[in-house]
This record gives sequence, structure tokens and C-alpha cells, in this order.
Amino acid sequence: MTNPIADPGHGHSPAAWTAVIIMLFGFTLATVAFCLAEFAGFWVPLIYVGAVIVPIGALVGWLLARAGYGVKGPKYSPKGH
Repeated sequence: MTNPIADPGHGHSPAAWTAVIIMLFGFTLATVAFCLAEFAGFWVPLIYVGAVIVPIGALVGWLLARAGYGVKGPKYSPKGH
């Protein structure tokens, strides 16, 4: 049995999920481009595009949390199990 007062949560919020998905896309793009750049040089710019997407994901997550979609935000209501 959990104590809802002492339970800090795990960060499951729309802001966190959006940030993680965007950052995973950036890491995946940069990794695939890095591996394929060995065979063809035109993949190199996509490494930098992926590297730029990662901090954009963090910024989007922060902005969504500030807009109320973070944990304990006014626009987010967690679903019960």
C-alpha cells in the first residue's frame, strides 16, 4: 500500500514523455547518420541535426511543464491503475 503523501511519483507526465520522445528521435537520427556517414558523406549533416534536436526536446519538455502539463501541473491529472 502506498502513501500518496510520501510518494514522489516517477515523472509520468505529458511534458516528460514528449521531451523523452523528441530526444530519443534526435539520438536515433544522429546515431544512424553517424553509422552511415562511413559509407557516404552526405549523412554527416544529419549528425548535427540530431544533435540540435536533443536540446530542443529538453526545451519543449520544460516549456510544457511550465504550461501546466508537468507532474502536479494544473492541466495534468494522472490516471489511476
